[in-house]
Amino acid sequence: MAEINTLEQWYYDVPIVTRVWTTAAVITSVLVQCQVITPFQLFFSVSSVFRKRQYWRLITTFLYFGPLSLDFMFHLFFMSRYSRNLEESSFRGRTADFAWLLFYSATSLLLLSPLTSMPFLGSPLSFSLVYIWARRNPSVRLSFLGLFVFSAPYLPWVLLGFSLMLNNSLPKDDLLGIVVGHVYYFFEDIYPRIRNGSRPLDPPMFWRRLFADAPAAPPAPAAAAVPT
Repeated sequence: MAEINTLEQWYYDVPIVTRVWTTAAVITSVLVQCQVITPFQLFFSVSSVFRKRQYWRLITTFLYFGPLSLDFMFHLFFMSRYSRNLEESSFRGRTADFAWLLFYSATSLLLLSPLTSMPFLGSPLSFSLVYIWARRNPSVRLSFLGLFVFSAPYLPWVLLGFSLMLNNSLPKDDLLGIVVGHVYYFFEDIYPRIRNGSRPLDPPMFWRRLFADAPAAPPAPAAAAVPT
């Protein structure tokens, strides 16, 4: 019983947006594993969405990270870790802003996906969060597989290079995530300094009202050198 209570406490300690996304991703993969649904019903396709009116694909493309496997666990851990880190640090107490970041990133990826022929967009979405977190935490030191230590802003490029070596091809999903993440970082962190505080990517007021009663994120642990 104590272990169950501890697991439940850990689950509810995860900030609300990251918790919902992670839970939906797990449920989606379980449903595929149990053959209740198939991946062919989940991927994003312009013709399926707008001609056949299968609008759920606009969401499910971000929820499926593959069948239950070690690779799935890696992607889920990677996604939830950096989503949580970002939600508990830069967006602490700002649930509406973090949800808007996901909405902006998801919309951008949906618009760009026909150019790259990528049916599932969960990986580039999580990579865009990695890029933003890395740029906003320049003092954090990371260790890559225990081989070398580097500053957080280099994390996306280290992961990009590692993926390139493993697959012997340029990872389009990582590059797409970097592009989307950099646009957000530029307009939220750089543009206001040169345009008198203007933030064109801030969420509108109706969006903020939707999250007016959302619970605040729990306290974030102190930053330290951590493995990637």
